[in-house]
Amino acid sequence: MSWHPQYRSSKFRHVFGKPASKENCYDSVPITHSVQDNHFCAVNPHFIAVVTECTGGGAFLVIPLHQTGKLDPHYPKVCGHRGNVLDVKWNPFNDFEIASCSEDATIKLWDIPKQLLTKNLTAFRKELVGHARKVGLVEWHPTAANILFSSGYDYKVMVWNLDSKETVIMSPVKTINCHQDVILSMSFNTNGSLLATACKDRKIRVLDPRAGTVLQEANYKGHRASKVLFLGNLKKLLSTGTSRWNNRQMALWDQDDLSVPVTEVDLDGSSGVLFPFYDADTSMLYVVGKGDRNIHYYEISANKPHLNYLTEYHSYNPQKGIGVMPKRGLDVSSCEIFRFYKLITTKSLIEPVSMIVPRRSESYQEDIYPPTASAQPSLTAQEWLSGMNKEPVLMSLRPGAEPLSPQPLPSERTLSVPTAPISPHLLNQTGRLLAEDGRGPFSPPEEKAPRWAAEHRLEEKKTWLTDGFDIFECPPPKTENELLQMFYRQQDEIRRLRELVTQREVQAKQLELEIRNLRMSSPRL
Repeated sequence: MSWHPQYRSSKFRHVFGKPASKENCYDSVPITHSVQDNHFCAVNPHFIAVVTECTGGGAFLVIPLHQTGKLDPHYPKVCGHRGNVLDVKWNPFNDFEIASCSEDATIKLWDIPKQLLTKNLTAFRKELVGHARKVGLVEWHPTAANILFSSGYDYKVMVWNLDSKETVIMSPVKTINCHQDVILSMSFNTNGSLLATACKDRKIRVLDPRAGTVLQEANYKGHRASKVLFLGNLKKLLSTGTSRWNNRQMALWDQDDLSVPVTEVDLDGSSGVLFPFYDADTSMLYVVGKGDRNIHYYEISANKPHLNYLTEYHSYNPQKGIGVMPKRGLDVSSCEIFRFYKLITTKSLIEPVSMIVPRRSESYQEDIYPPTASAQPSLTAQEWLSGMNKEPVLMSLRPGAEPLSPQPLPSERTLSVPTAPISPHLLNQTGRLLAEDGRGPFSPPEEKAPRWAAEHRLEEKKTWLTDGFDIFECPPPKTENELLQMFYRQQDEIRRLRELVTQREVQAKQLELEIRNLRMSSPRL
């Protein structure tokens, strides 16, 4: 019986991580020393927020994204909590509003000014008081505006409606009391109609967040979950934790049946908590270990095997926490599909790491940037509380695009200039050449574009080098074999380009000959 290796083609097989240069990192940042298993960092297209050390209470820093380099030791903080800050989350629909929770059992909402902070910010916009013990997690609803979830060490999940005009809100709209221990993780499905939680009692639960009822509960003893995550619209859950042999492990679950995991994958014997991040647009899963120096990434598929390992990003510095940039803040000109912000406490450094798909083309890559969630809510708080569900409002990442409406968008207009008549024989021959080159159907050549279009293209070409990244740079070869393969690929590409140039020269000569014959046959032309 012969063995046939199975090869799986994927456009993300060669994704590589590219750390920012030293001048594009955030240096001298006093990162918290808390032992809580949280991210301690939140990012949006304007700011990066990181939990910091503070005497006499809790605080966090809000740093403008462009303000890289060494941080002033007296940089203003956002401080107002009486205990250590445990979690911070930006409002997905307002880049200037952030929620924080603390050991003082309160949640506070802050309005961040657009200009730089000149002194410590102590005036909060709202304070939510309801938990009896410290609050460990906060989570914004993914589609409804002004709905916030919190979980505390009193084993309760509370739902808050922030539409109220009161500065201090004393009672949540809903309290969920089904947990028997501390909640370690919360995750929403795409439209926010389901909430998954991982609890210290080793159970994973899928809840109705409005009714507070448990729809599914996992009692599987072979996997102790610490983090749980909905995998987009795949109707699957992914949890990270430990196996019965104390190995770090990932488990994939069917959200409608949590009796037994669909698959389990053992990783290693380290002790750090694994933070999973899922990108529904590319179906890629990133797994970041606390205290690890690397980031593993996988591609998720609906068919077996569901978890397809791609590769991993290595670095020399261990991360204590991690932040993730929303898709609308990525640099699409460099084919960046994900961006992490690593908190490196040993160096007091925040290091951006971009995940890049190596592409040679200079145009916008539509296949790796499908429509993604925008910063516009699809529901009001009252609509969601009354029982409505809606999918997120989508937007295109193409520069200058607007949020997508349910109706199909009209096709882009193209420049059309009247052209002189050309022989059908020449059109057929040129079309055949272009088809061989892989450009699809042939259209008659247009006359020279206006001068402003050429200048615009020139400006675009200047922007391909951004943030110190060369978007056409491929990951460096690690072995002599890879170096040889890269050399042969480049030689093939050069040969192909030379053949293409030769074909174009032949085509140009034929075109000149055809035009000369037309002029001779028609003196008026």
